[in-house]
Amino acid sequence: MNIQDDSVFERPDFLEQHITATLKFYDSRVFSDDGGFYGCFLDDGTCFDPDSRQLVGSARYVLNYATAYRLYGEPKHLDWAQWGLNFLTRVHKQPNGHYAWLLEKSVVTDTRVMAYGHAFVLLAAAACHQIGISTALQTLNETFDFMEAHFWDETSGAYSDERDDTLETLSPYRGQNANMHMCEALLAAWQATVDIRFLDRAEQLANRFAFDLAAQSDGQIWEHYDTDWNVDMEFNIDLPNDRYKPWGFQPGHQLEWSKLLLILNGERPNDKWITKAQSLYSKAMATGWDDEFGGIVYGVAPDGRYCASEKYFWVQSEAFATAWRLYKATGEETYLMDYRRIWRWSWTHLVDHEHGAWFRVRNRNGSVIDNRKSPLGKTDYHTMGACWDVLAVSAKQ
Repeated sequence: MNIQDDSVFERPDFLEQHITATLKFYDSRVFSDDGGFYGCFLDDGTCFDPDSRQLVGSARYVLNYATAYRLYGEPKHLDWAQWGLNFLTRVHKQPNGHYAWLLEKSVVTDTRVMAYGHAFVLLAAAACHQIGISTALQTLNETFDFMEAHFWDETSGAYSDERDDTLETLSPYRGQNANMHMCEALLAAWQATVDIRFLDRAEQLANRFAFDLAAQSDGQIWEHYDTDWNVDMEFNIDLPNDRYKPWGFQPGHQLEWSKLLLILNGERPNDKWITKAQSLYSKAMATGWDDEFGGIVYGVAPDGRYCASEKYFWVQSEAFATAWRLYKATGEETYLMDYRRIWRWSWTHLVDHEHGAWFRVRNRNGSVIDNRKSPLGKTDYHTMGACWDVLAVSAKQ
């Protein structure tokens, strides 16, 4: 599609068509008769690793298909949501109650027990409960209880990050990423169940990370902390491109937190959520938007230089969803202009107009890095979720 007018990115029909095209890329090749869903695709859709199943990807597929069924009602997507939830609870889930991070031919090959992964199980279960899958509420409650027992630190008001598979040894690492996605999952659990404990905990995490801990790093949210939740500036200092624990400020994560604060404001209105969301967004765009080449970079060092200049799909999609929410919350045109320019860069460089879905990553100037569109974990949950979020916010106006 040759788009001349950037206002087209705001149109519901455009967003729905884009979601449909993205679903089509996965629908035609993702289902595995051996269990779960395939998770590794080249740009043209060729599966380059049919045997691996990662917890995050397995859960995100469930979320995708549960949401698609809730909004569009295609029976196949209900069946696939149930299929994926069954794979989570019968294959990923281990006898002591945790969900395995990585499986190869249904054999556990990475024994780490990750709070980050369990956040997505909670999110998937919430989505399944919304569409009436009978087992989903039990999975939701059990996952929350597991997180309470093995990761929640009442004194610190946050979730720890990693255990071994005996559940006896807790890593000293503390991080914001698992907590951010727990906040996301808890908000979804609240919306699915109207159980107040989920909203209370989501609000607690928002206060802890966006206000208390951000005060250590000039109002932004740092990625890594020590066991006492002091900012750890050295952790992964040589790995600014790490996929889950990168060093540096992550503009994408500032933007995700901004979006979560705006969602929270819809549930418990408070001007502080909007003010902080604006602050996080403004700093992320000021430091992360690439004035030379366009798009938002992956990582920014504390001194303001780019420490990871690549442009990732999820960063751009979270950015346009947040820009749209801020535009609708405040009426300020600058957010609308941002929404359009983020979409324009993404449409030009990251959307695959030949095969469908989004490319995972591009170099700073938008050039190709590799042909692995969807490695483990990438299911276009971010991109479709961002479009669904824009549509939902628009429908409320």
